[in-house]
Amino acid sequence: MFAAQPARPELYQRFVRPTPAWFKESGLGIFIHWGAYSVPAWAEPIGELGTIEKRYWFAHNPYAEWYYNTVRIDGSPAQLHHQEVYGGAPYDDFLDQWTAESFDPADMTDLFHRAGARFVIPTTKHHDGIALWDAPGTSDRNAVHRGPERDLIGELAAATRAAGMRFGVYYSGGIDWHAAPTPPIVDEGAGFFRPDDEAYAAYAYRHVMDLIARYTPDVLWGDIGYPAAGIPEGPISFANALDSFYAKVPDGVVNDRWGLTHWDFRTSEYQQGLEVQGGGMWQSCRGIGYSFGYNQLEDATHYLDAAGAIKELVDVVSRGGNLLLNVGPDAAGRIPALQRSCLAGMAAWMAVNADAVHAATPVDAAIARPATQPWTRWTQSDGFLYGVVDAVASVHLTCDADAIDIESASLPDGTEVKTDAAAGGVVAAIPHSSVAGPTVLRFRLR
Repeated sequence: MFAAQPARPELYQRFVRPTPAWFKESGLGIFIHWGAYSVPAWAEPIGELGTIEKRYWFAHNPYAEWYYNTVRIDGSPAQLHHQEVYGGAPYDDFLDQWTAESFDPADMTDLFHRAGARFVIPTTKHHDGIALWDAPGTSDRNAVHRGPERDLIGELAAATRAAGMRFGVYYSGGIDWHAAPTPPIVDEGAGFFRPDDEAYAAYAYRHVMDLIARYTPDVLWGDIGYPAAGIPEGPISFANALDSFYAKVPDGVVNDRWGLTHWDFRTSEYQQGLEVQGGGMWQSCRGIGYSFGYNQLEDATHYLDAAGAIKELVDVVSRGGNLLLNVGPDAAGRIPALQRSCLAGMAAWMAVNADAVHAATPVDAAIARPATQPWTRWTQSDGFLYGVVDAVASVHLTCDADAIDIESASLPDGTEVKTDAAAGGVVAAIPHSSVAGPTVLRFRLR
């Protein structure tokens, strides 16, 4: 959200600390985008962020959670859809139609945990300004007083921790189309019309402090910046929020989208911001499809299947990051079938192969190198080298045969794999995997 090599202001330098081990070793987290936008659940599935020219992107936005903005762009297909289907009704009508009657947080978080997630981060307030908890200053414009009439954040926090995972909160600090109305965003030239005044800074500050006090989150995940009036030292400074956060959660982490303040890790999103991937702790975030919020127009051609999601995860971990993979529940609170199928497939794979992901670290290129044919990525953990290979039968793997015990080659369950030294690496007879997704070979490092 800012320069590739940012420098923290002096006020925020005191928050610099080593990345906590739990976060570095997590591998996978689950993002949840859920709100009133899950009622229309409509966007054009045109592609991934970072691959499409920005003016076209905003008018044809594939992010369903941006519906409030897209329907205000004159002539956009979303605006036409909104007129035809809803008669141009006020956006807040969707808040009252959002019922969450099928929301089962225990079932949802159990699936996340089985899929290999070590932390869960729901949106507490997205750009539409509708809070999923009884946020101060929101009156009845939140999920506790209207729509679901439930503290969705509190329920998710309790269920996430009961399932054995860490809990984080997403908060849109840089945009709130209700509390700080702006014209529709049609490109990035105006900086998203971010409100930087003291009144909005005080509003956002109360929200962040309330989230910390109520839910003791392990992750503070901001978006689109933070109001400029709340960045310098003072009674509503974001620095005060960080003081409170780290006092309550000394091993908590903060992302890099709170403006030019402080961060414990950098973030990329789909194909945008890839320059931050390396040189420190980083996180890749994306949806299972092209949208974060549920989009009823998406189908299997737009979604990652389980094998695709696993390859995305392993690729990120092999390069030193973690993956924040998003689900978008429908208005009733169900994870849509294709998203659920992806997570269930990941769960089956992780039940067998989690050692190649959790607490795994990148491998020196002198020991082993990734490849595209066959698709191969490498990680290491506890004296073992893991080759994750999307192939079967006899394949050549680029690695240093002298650095590994070839005779130790096996699947993670101990099944032996025939492997021989060859020029520039080893040749392995990879068996068919018992679960969908790439096969994991395990070697003992010398």
